[in-house]
Amino acid sequence: MTGDQEQPRERGLATWTTHRWLRVGVSASLALLTLLGVTGAWILGRNEAISNDLVDKRSPALSTAIGLEAAVLNQETGIRGYGLTGASDFLDPYRHGVAVQSADITRLTQLLQDDRGALADLQTVRTTVETWQARFARPIAAAPSGAPSPLATERAAEGKAAFDQVRAALSHQQERLRAERDRVRDDLRATTGLRNWVFSAIALLIVALAALVFEGLRRGINLPLERLSADARTITGGDFEHPITPTGPADLRRLSGEIDSMRRRLVRELAFAEEARQRLDAQAADLQRSNVELEQFAYVASHDLQEPLRKISSFTQLLRRRYGGQLDARADQYIDFAVDAANRMQTLINDLLAFSRVGRLHNTHHSIRLDRVVEQTLSTLSVGIEETGAVITHDPLPTLVADSTQMGMLFQNLIGNAVKFHRPGETPKIHVTAAQEGELWRFSVTDNGIGIAPEYADKVFVIFQRLHTKDTYTGSGIGLAMCKKIVEFHGGTITVDPDYRDGTRITFTLAPQPPHVPGPAVPAEAEQEQ
Repeated sequence: MTGDQEQPRERGLATWTTHRWLRVGVSASLALLTLLGVTGAWILGRNEAISNDLVDKRSPALSTAIGLEAAVLNQETGIRGYGLTGASDFLDPYRHGVAVQSADITRLTQLLQDDRGALADLQTVRTTVETWQARFARPIAAAPSGAPSPLATERAAEGKAAFDQVRAALSHQQERLRAERDRVRDDLRATTGLRNWVFSAIALLIVALAALVFEGLRRGINLPLERLSADARTITGGDFEHPITPTGPADLRRLSGEIDSMRRRLVRELAFAEEARQRLDAQAADLQRSNVELEQFAYVASHDLQEPLRKISSFTQLLRRRYGGQLDARADQYIDFAVDAANRMQTLINDLLAFSRVGRLHNTHHSIRLDRVVEQTLSTLSVGIEETGAVITHDPLPTLVADSTQMGMLFQNLIGNAVKFHRPGETPKIHVTAAQEGELWRFSVTDNGIGIAPEYADKVFVIFQRLHTKDTYTGSGIGLAMCKKIVEFHGGTITVDPDYRDGTRITFTLAPQPPHVPGPAVPAEAEQEQ
């Protein structure tokens, strides 16, 4: 029966979450601390009340009673001396004693106002002193000075008896006050001992409570979390088959179960990802092999096309020189068409070869001064610049790590286009700028030419895309596509500024040190022959 009764209780506690354990623990701790605090406050209040009673009432009352006795004794001494001698000097202690007596009785009345027995004793003292003063002291003090008072002798026995009653009343009063003071002192001592014991017990209970809380947190939270962390470290170390054992409160066990479920799902996904990676590696290898073969085919095909084109161009030019003017006008026109087509085809193949070489053959990065590159570009384009009278300026340009050949091709295409597409009858003006933006440099080539419509801002960077016929402007439509490939190879981007309306402004960015992008291997013979 005992085991059957304990098992449901264990199942019930096993469902408690960390929040519930903490809530119950904090509530119990607060209740115990509140009880201890109330007990301590009561003990402190009791100790303070007894201490105040001793310091503010009992001790001052006893001291005042002793002072009252001294004042009465001074009166008796002074009045007895005056009665026997008649010297007025003996009246000073008497009068001073009367004043002190009045003040002490008033103070005692205030101090003992809550003690009926002490007030009764004070009233007895006052009555006996008043009787002695009325029958003996005041009549003798009223007698003329200079001679002994007859009343002192006549009422000596009566005065002595009355003063003995005063002494007895004062002694009884002091005994009561002393006993009350001793009783209060004993209460204070006992209360102080009880206070010390209670606070010692409170300290021990707080230490025990702290130890209990620490042990509960260690067993209920720290140990399960440490075990969970150890399992997680084992899994992150690569042992994904390592199971996670749920321990601790219900929520921590749920967390462990969810993490273990995630581990199992991760194992399945890793297996699937590994299989996909293997397939992807195989596809990437096939694609890389295919790209290499395609590029080699393109180089070889381009090289092989050069010889037939040279022959076609040579023979058509020979036909034009030998038979030009001997045939009809239509034959001469056909010969001109063939020569022009062969020349354009050869130019196109050369441009394609240059486009394919970007990032492949020209891949020697070193520190270059772009202002020198621009000056060399202007020297290369000097004929076209002189023919159009173009004015070309540039800001101070930075020094970057790049391929000098590709940088020359970049600026040659951009500045050459700006010179080519100028407005008829207007002097071309071209300006090159550079400014650093974060880790990149932003360049711009601005001209006052015919401009590019916004809808063609992306199209102009596509290979073979032309906005004008070959009769209007010469070219193969590869220049800006080559510029884009060069810029992207150097870690930047290139765009047409759509907000510039007075011509064309092409902006591009370059990284100080472009990423290394190795190109596929190409037969050196094919390149050298080009």
